[in-house]
Amino acid sequence: MRRHALVGVLALAGGLLVAPVPAQAQGPVAEPAGTALTDSREVLSPTPYQGWNTYYGLGGEFSEESVKQVADALVDRGFAEAGYDIVWLDGGWQDPEPRTAAGDLQADRTRFPNGLGPLVDYIHGLGLRAGIYTDAGPYIPGKCGLGSHGYYQRDADQFAAWEFDAVKVDYLCGIAADLDPKTVFTEFAAALRDNASKRPIIFNLCNPVTSPDWGNYPEEQQSTYSWSYAPAIAQSWRTYTDVGFVGEVKYKDVLRNYDANARHPEVAGPGHFNDPDYLGPELGMTDEEFRTQMTLWTVAAAPLVIASDVRKISQTSVEILTDPEVLAINQDPAGVQAVRVGPAGTTETWVKRLADGDRAVVLLNRGDSPKTLTTTAKALGLTGNRFTVENAWTNQVTESAGTISAAVPAHGAALFRVGTHRGLPGVPHVTAGLPQVTEVGGVATPDGSAPVAAGGDQARVEVAVRNDGLLPVLVPQVTLAAPAGWTVRPQGRAAVPVLGGGQSRTFGFTLTLPAGAAPGAASLTATTSYQVPGHGRLRQATVGTLTVAPAPPDGEVVLSHHDWISATSGWMSPTVDASVGGGSPISVVGQVYPTGIGVASPSTVRYYLGGRCTRLSVLVGLDDAVRNVGPEGATVTFQVVGDGQVRYDSGVLTRDDPRQVDVDLSGVRVLDLVVGDAGDGGYNDRADWAGLTATC
Repeated sequence: MRRHALVGVLALAGGLLVAPVPAQAQGPVAEPAGTALTDSREVLSPTPYQGWNTYYGLGGEFSEESVKQVADALVDRGFAEAGYDIVWLDGGWQDPEPRTAAGDLQADRTRFPNGLGPLVDYIHGLGLRAGIYTDAGPYIPGKCGLGSHGYYQRDADQFAAWEFDAVKVDYLCGIAADLDPKTVFTEFAAALRDNASKRPIIFNLCNPVTSPDWGNYPEEQQSTYSWSYAPAIAQSWRTYTDVGFVGEVKYKDVLRNYDANARHPEVAGPGHFNDPDYLGPELGMTDEEFRTQMTLWTVAAAPLVIASDVRKISQTSVEILTDPEVLAINQDPAGVQAVRVGPAGTTETWVKRLADGDRAVVLLNRGDSPKTLTTTAKALGLTGNRFTVENAWTNQVTESAGTISAAVPAHGAALFRVGTHRGLPGVPHVTAGLPQVTEVGGVATPDGSAPVAAGGDQARVEVAVRNDGLLPVLVPQVTLAAPAGWTVRPQGRAAVPVLGGGQSRTFGFTLTLPAGAAPGAASLTATTSYQVPGHGRLRQATVGTLTVAPAPPDGEVVLSHHDWISATSGWMSPTVDASVGGGSPISVVGQVYPTGIGVASPSTVRYYLGGRCTRLSVLVGLDDAVRNVGPEGATVTFQVVGDGQVRYDSGVLTRDDPRQVDVDLSGVRVLDLVVGDAGDGGYNDRADWAGLTATC
């Protein structure tokens, strides 16, 4: 089933193109010049390391007791058995006076009254490893909490004497001191390798603050440049800025970090891995969005470090993090990082070559509505006409004639292991689509937009079913279930006799909402069944979502005081009647506005108007808070979008260029207020919808 094959990667200016390599060209992936793996020393972390880190879940005030509790939870909840064995202390472990008079590092004497040695012993006693944090720069109060510059060998010896197994080296004070990252990280790596205890210690190189999101830095100082030297000196290196803030990891930032991490897959391999930052279950993402992060980090051959408080996360999150088939793909001994097949877009295909010749395949849906996504075995670099398709998340195994499809929810990702199939015919690979709302009130739902309906509306729902197997399936049928009180009526024929290999069929339904339908997300469940000779009648259940809108506004309305359907912000959350973050009133070019919405780019705030409003009045501009962060950065775009059609577009605005806007809203059911980053990242983009008023 699993023969060795190779996928060639061609780096293009616009993205990554993957093409199959002819059989005679097969061979090992070349290592980057100067890699540490060319010597005879033991390879540290031949597969991506796994663990937990204090930063996002506990912040900087963790203690000996809380770390011990987390270590216990790693064992008790099955994480350690699944490979998450590093308990990593991030910034905050150090004392307010980080060094003794003699120059030795010291832990906070209140929170770690026994020092770090006994804590490391406790961690080791559980069969786990211990990690610690420092900075490559000199300690500069107010810039960072700790710095090792000038003490590299002393600190490396201290970490080894405490018997730490891993060190994360940051660069906050490094950039504040205007040091050269390649130089200082190389010096620290040498000190770590030459520690007095001769202890093997994993080196995680971390240079996030110099990412383009946070300002204009010389190329050689940026996180996006670490790939050029880090593989020779470190087991992993951060490839972009932090994936979130303390207590907050968002889906859009997961995608941003994944894309940055994907720029140089050629430098990843056993013992040296690109690092897109930590895993963030229950820190701002839905379960579906977190499953997508886990899927992407898995095929990226990324270190898997949990950011959340594992004492508190749900069993669903535990199961996502510890799924054995998924972890087997991440821990594949070839250490190959996935690359994209074809162009970038709202939907994408990513492929990772595995050591036995199989392919791990991701069908990614970045968009806001469900999609059925498709790729081919040929595009994945596989040859033949029969393929085994194993769903890594459900463990379902089917056979394909060469096409691999999946019904992927909004913000979701399917993960398959695909290899050559031999032997008797298997169960055909049938894709049962998610229920998709295609019309509301006779009007087509804008492509890529989450559907919205209100009490009394009638909607069309479609479920597409396709057979990618060799064998036909018999009498395919679909039923649709909706909340109590809703009416579902099938459209057209309820069944067809046969769905042959390579064929598809769409089943339609009319859905009627009761007048008193409660606002919020409503689930629609499709059950697809079909007969497979020798296997009986098989069933697949798929779930879609329809948003039921709150009541529309009435009269002259301060829209920021009306219930929105949904609202996003580039960082933190949209703030009503205040600048984003809530720390100051809305202020644009010196004028204070008592009402409005503050956001950071990118952002979308969605309202239901129900066709009852005629006019929107608002001043759009950058908040004066951006003036506190130097003259650079802060460019945004504003769009007013009605039912998927742009009603107003500001173009690029700077901090001194607000606009008073009046927009015709006649007939608009769903209003989107959209802020973009003007194509230069979100650095310092704090935007306002000031005096936001609707006439309805």
